[in-house]
Amino acid sequence: MRDQPQQPEGAIAGTGMGGAMDLGASEAVTLERTPGGPAGTGPAGRPRSLWSDAWRDLRRNPVFLLSALVILFLVFISLWPSAIASGSPLTCDLAKAQDGAAPGAPFGYDGQGCNVYTRTVYGARASVTVGLCATLGVALLGSVLGGLAGYFGGVWDSVLSRVTDIFFAIPVVLGGLVLLSVVTSNTVWPVVGFMVLLGWPQISRIARGAVITAKQNDYVQAARALGASDSRILLRHIAPNAVAPVIVVATIALGTYIALEATLSYLGVGLKPPSVSWGIDISAASPYIRNAPHALLWPAGALALTVLAFIMLGDAVRDALDPKLR
Repeated sequence: MRDQPQQPEGAIAGTGMGGAMDLGASEAVTLERTPGGPAGTGPAGRPRSLWSDAWRDLRRNPVFLLSALVILFLVFISLWPSAIASGSPLTCDLAKAQDGAAPGAPFGYDGQGCNVYTRTVYGARASVTVGLCATLGVALLGSVLGGLAGYFGGVWDSVLSRVTDIFFAIPVVLGGLVLLSVVTSNTVWPVVGFMVLLGWPQISRIARGAVITAKQNDYVQAARALGASDSRILLRHIAPNAVAPVIVVATIALGTYIALEATLSYLGVGLKPPSVSWGIDISAASPYIRNAPHALLWPAGALALTVLAFIMLGDAVRDALDPKLR
């Protein structure tokens, strides 16, 4: 049987919302030289995949390592906040309202006499939960709808394109004010559902463009000529080579969803007391910014650091998955 010709390595077409990636066949090799073999091979002389090359680059990227450490710390305190913060975030003493740093309260007290340090630590749980769940839901829904539209085309593609245009026309913050103002639940799930509802069109366009690019490759045409079913072509040949741009956009968007949750909570339509959220604390501390700026600066700083860490992680992943930068 004649050997198949080697497919050229794909590239990420920009980093914008319409970017798409053509990564070649799942067995595609990279052009990076390693000590163990010729270009594009590992120590044993076997071809390396894009993912192994990307992981190798990420481990050497200080931006990725720093952001990953920050994110791991945030995940840790989200799961076990009591490990570094004693007491309850709902325990307040009006006699200590707006007081500065004190033993057991290194960040001072807010306008209600609550421990700012404890509330800042416990506030990470809501933000990380909303960000991760919203990103997962958006990535799954957008990838499935966009991938099917890009693969089958026709009426399905036309309908999905018009639907995404409608959702893109809805202002996110205004939509949150309208949709979440009627919700009385104190859990994170209404906020997550709202973000998935308005966030999936972004990922669907990325997935659609990536699938359209990937299905035009020779190895997909060969699989179709050999009688492979649509489901096998999608799952075995197209999905592994079209998922990279979705991962990049979703990772960067995760920080955006965390900032959006804080914004909606600040406006009073996101999470509501007695839930603990950085947005709620920033909103409560705003009237006292002159007398007790520490009550606002610490949760705001934690929010900014979290968003920055996820954006830096997304940038590092994008650079590692971009063959043009190799």
